[in-house]
Amino acid sequence: MREHTVTVDAPEQWGEGLVAVRTGTPINQQVRLESVHEGILVTADVTTTAAGVCGRCLIDIEQGVEVEIQELFAYSGDEASDYEVHDDHVDLEPLLRDAVVLSLPFQPVCQPDCPGLDPETGERLAENPDIEPQEIVDPRWSALAGFSPDPGSDNSDAVSKEER
Repeated sequence: MREHTVTVDAPEQWGEGLVAVRTGTPINQQVRLESVHEGILVTADVTTTAAGVCGRCLIDIEQGVEVEIQELFAYSGDEASDYEVHDDHVDLEPLLRDAVVLSLPFQPVCQPDCPGLDPETGERLAENPDIEPQEIVDPRWSALAGFSPDPGSDNSDAVSKEER
């Protein structure tokens, strides 16, 4: 068994969504390599930083990424495996990339209760709490505007005879 603490820079951008680990971002790894009968068992704790934009208000954000990995690298000729040992070496890059990219949020936010943008002005609602978001009514539904949500009310005045 061997344990290593390694920091390398991301060789390329990992991820394509609203946040990604940019090229050159340090990736900190605490790796444990164990020789087992079937191959080499790799256990790793990986930390790095993802950068991008908030999915609601579109400001720039950075957030930490932490991933725990455990994977068996099989000796060549053994059962089919996604990862193999080649000349007593294991290539951790594909494993780390896959784990980090899959851990990135699909809709990252700058804060859990980010109110987003005002649909009319495009201003950030977090910076302007006085702005009340207006409910925009689709004009196709305007004929229903006169109906009351109260089931006991008489809505006959709201609809003319031609519309019935």
